[in-house]
Amino acid sequence: MGADTTLVNPWMMLPFGVLLALIALAPLLFHAWWERHYLKVSFALGAVVIAYYLLGLNYGPARVLRTAHEYVSFITLVGSLFVVAGGIHINVKGEATPFVNVVFLLIGAVVANVLGTTGASMLLIRPWLRMNRYRITAYHVVFFIFIVSNVGGCLTPIGDPPLFLGYLAGVPFWWVAEHCLPMWGVGMGILLLTFFVLDYRNYLRAPKPVRTEQTGHHEQWRFAGLGNIFFLPVILLAVFINEPALLRESLMLAAALGSYFTTRKSVHESNHFNFHPIQEVAILFVGIFATMMPALDWLQGNAYRLQEATPGFFYWGCGGLSSALDNAPTYLCFLKVIFGRFVDPTVVSQVNDLVQTHGAGLADVVGAHADEVRQTFAALQKYHAMELARGSIGTDQIEVAFLLGNSKFSRYLLAISVASVFFGANTYIGNGPNFMVKSIAGQQKVHTPDFVGYIFRYTLPFMLPMLFIVWWLFFRQ
Repeated sequence: MGADTTLVNPWMMLPFGVLLALIALAPLLFHAWWERHYLKVSFALGAVVIAYYLLGLNYGPARVLRTAHEYVSFITLVGSLFVVAGGIHINVKGEATPFVNVVFLLIGAVVANVLGTTGASMLLIRPWLRMNRYRITAYHVVFFIFIVSNVGGCLTPIGDPPLFLGYLAGVPFWWVAEHCLPMWGVGMGILLLTFFVLDYRNYLRAPKPVRTEQTGHHEQWRFAGLGNIFFLPVILLAVFINEPALLRESLMLAAALGSYFTTRKSVHESNHFNFHPIQEVAILFVGIFATMMPALDWLQGNAYRLQEATPGFFYWGCGGLSSALDNAPTYLCFLKVIFGRFVDPTVVSQVNDLVQTHGAGLADVVGAHADEVRQTFAALQKYHAMELARGSIGTDQIEVAFLLGNSKFSRYLLAISVASVFFGANTYIGNGPNFMVKSIAGQQKVHTPDFVGYIFRYTLPFMLPMLFIVWWLFFRQ
């Protein structure tokens, strides 16, 4: 961050706590008031924190500008995928048996690694609601969020924003799939099995004539608006563009506009498409992005207080905060904590010298850090051969290579990678698509649990056991 984040006053985390409490309780306790005033509340709480940063901290203006850019990037990505996916109509008939529902969710989880959890969620939530319309319940929406909007996207940096940030910092593209696959398999298996049991019980409760009518004929898949498929890769490729400034967001916006104005009105009508869900998300996340700055800065500024932290600590710590904070910046904070806690600056300096000489003198490296230097350089040769040949290796890449070259330290990186993705499913605000899915379901008159109900009726009884088992199997020691 380039600034002393220990200067952040812990009391400035209060607006974030107030906003979270209101998002959780206001729709339940005073729904009508919240619907009329949530815009004012979000903006007002965000303005308090922004004023503090602009007027009270030397690095505040730069921090606010960076957060503003992150918010614009976030809402442009989510909004463009929302518009493009809203122009694709997938009609499914005869598909709402428990087995086919499980297959659909599994396919959605795989697609999430190609289109991202946001893209997959926006593309598949409407057909998911339609195919289950005769017996749709809250758990259909919640498990869609668990699997397609979060856990499913754990295998590629495209899958979920935290992993993409790791990729930008130097984590190799395929390292994620290679090392996260066992956790993905366990997590997905537990969630899909749990969903099948719940869905089978729900299926049996439906009258037999209704089940026969709705699921007794051959599968029928019909697609409309397939021209929008062209706009999806434009958005996904734009994600990888960092310079010049705002080019990425401009390409995404152009794709969204192209999709909206080329899609037939009948397709939008079939999808019940309108801008209310993205409007609600845009307003609430203005407040979330602004008010969570002190929490993230305090976390990063006080990371040095960690002593004998285990992979399990990073799993639960990063995961717990990813449940309440946006999981992408939380992952980045914990990655910086790992760098500061475990990466030896002496090794980084020596490896950097070797990079400049293209490895000349590697065999002559001696001293207490010789093994770590060789392991780090070997990781660079394995994962960043092209950049190494060009001599364009950055400090972040060397620090990541230090972790990857030593299996003891790579487990810390693996812990925060899995945790930030998996735990993002625990609340509506843990990951960007969650609130979007809830809003789209609500627009189509599908019952969804409120913030508190989501946690107590679904996260604690269904997600928490899975998260515990993953910890027990992979990060306990």
